[in-house]
Amino acid sequence: MSAAKARVGIDIGATKMHGVAATSDGTVLADVLATTPTGGDAVVSAAAELVAQLRARVGDVLDGVVGVGVPGLVDAAGGNVKHAVNLGVDDWFPIAERLAERTGARVVVDNDVNAAALGAAQVTGHDDLVYLSLGTGLAAASILDGRLRRGFRSAAGEIGHVPVDPRGHPCQCGQVGCLETAASGSAVAEAWPVAGIAPAQALFDAAAAGDPRAVAVRDTFAARVADAIRLVCLTVDPEYVVLGGGVAQVGERLRVAVAHALAEQAATSPFLRSLDLPGRVLLVPGDVPVAALGAALLAGVPS
Repeated sequence: MSAAKARVGIDIGATKMHGVAATSDGTVLADVLATTPTGGDAVVSAAAELVAQLRARVGDVLDGVVGVGVPGLVDAAGGNVKHAVNLGVDDWFPIAERLAERTGARVVVDNDVNAAALGAAQVTGHDDLVYLSLGTGLAAASILDGRLRRGFRSAAGEIGHVPVDPRGHPCQCGQVGCLETAASGSAVAEAWPVAGIAPAQALFDAAAAGDPRAVAVRDTFAARVADAIRLVCLTVDPEYVVLGGGVAQVGERLRVAVAHALAEQAATSPFLRSLDLPGRVLLVPGDVPVAALGAALLAGVPS
């Protein structure tokens, strides 16, 4: 294996950071986890420590490039991020420059969902897809004909903030009835509050056990995720939609529920049936850290 093929990727989440050393073909050589602190400088310090740990594990195999996926609005060309509220970063913060100073590496930065989409494309082998992240919020990222689409204002894929219900819940973005308020991990947690277990896991377990209220909540949630899939498919028409994020950890049961909702929505529409939306939904592999892996692949993506 050539030393030039191995890079570091760091996925910075709201509560945890996941770092990997990976080759250009997607092979993960090592991975480390850490708690995400609050504040730009603290995040940089924690990320630098992850890089040091990965270097210690794989040594000279690394080539000096670090890719970072981070939530918020990202200026990929400049390596800056803002509106990363969960990280305590509001105004533009030069995360690439600061991390480069701490590590001596060349640092490339992109939105975390964009990075996850790159990882999903790598592990599924498909170069035309939308990655739909069902996490605390709802967001999408597009790899179309092999190219990542960021958008003119780096806001491509912010479908969670498309208002769909004028009588719905207020959204953190300041609007009312956004899709995110019904199709996200936060929406599941509000509809099915539990302690000691992930709400989505608890909801799907209860539904599988025959709890009628759980079945109703699960099916409503699946229908709203299906709405998000219809939105992206009728907008950019990708070959596949890959479900990821924290809610996707419930596994195949999520894909089946969403595919069933899509089929029900198409029952009265020959047009929708012709698109075969249920057959285009995939589940991100549960054993691959696609967000951190995608971050490691960022160096090969034009900014």
